[in-house]
Amino acid sequence: MGVESSSSALTIVKSTGATGSRDWGLWANLGAVAVALASVVALQWPGQRTGGVNLLNPTAAEQQEALQLGLVARSPTLGFDNLIANWAFLRFVLYFGDEEARNQTNSYELNYQYFDLLTKRDPLFTQAYLFISTAVSFNQGKPEKAIELMDRGTSALSPQIDPQAYLLWRYKGIDQLLLLGDVPGSIYSHQKAAEWVQGTPDQDFAPLYQQTAEFLQKNPDSKPVRIWAWSDVYYNAVDKKVQQRAEAELLKLGATKRVNDNGQVIFTFPTSGNPN
Repeated sequence: MGVESSSSALTIVKSTGATGSRDWGLWANLGAVAVALASVVALQWPGQRTGGVNLLNPTAAEQQEALQLGLVARSPTLGFDNLIANWAFLRFVLYFGDEEARNQTNSYELNYQYFDLLTKRDPLFTQAYLFISTAVSFNQGKPEKAIELMDRGTSALSPQIDPQAYLLWRYKGIDQLLLLGDVPGSIYSHQKAAEWVQGTPDQDFAPLYQQTAEFLQKNPDSKPVRIWAWSDVYYNAVDKKVQQRAEAELLKLGATKRVNDNGQVIFTFPTSGNPN
């Protein structure tokens, strides 16, 4: 976006016409650019100003970050949509990577908020979508929300726009299968992945995706892999709400919950539903 801004500034300087109108246009455009740059600085300033809070009180820092994300989401972009999307992704990386703080807050509550802002501002940000499954589906236990975010990408992107756009269908298909048990949806997503990867440098993956779709058509019982997926969510969750969601899903799949002598929660399944 910075490059685009620089090009825009160059265009303004090089514009020609009557001296009066040119000067007025120059100042008006420079004013708009200045306001936009000031807005960008403002986005960074609160995080710098409250570094002590981030270190000493992760809960307060998370609450402040949520407020800041809400403010950015409601503010005019002034044409800097891509820059705001980049900012949201960088903030997500810092938030998600701060394992110590997340363990103290017992929450990855802001993951969805980051990607909601990001995908609205730049639905063509292919690489960002690849983090949604881990961040939203698994760490937050919200596969439905993750699918909604991925849908923004599959609607906006194409192989012509980005040769790696096929990955969105692949990741979407995996979440549909593992966590939602949406076999028809997963079949369609894998078929689209096979279609979109054709003609790209990764087209050797096309047979794999098509074979996955065909396998699911012949073997529509997704219960074993769903048991594995929700067990993974449960045992790796730091948020109690996520753990409760995972437990509810496992019980719906036929699990029996027990606590052993060491206080460890164990889920057991009927032999026919055990993935092992």
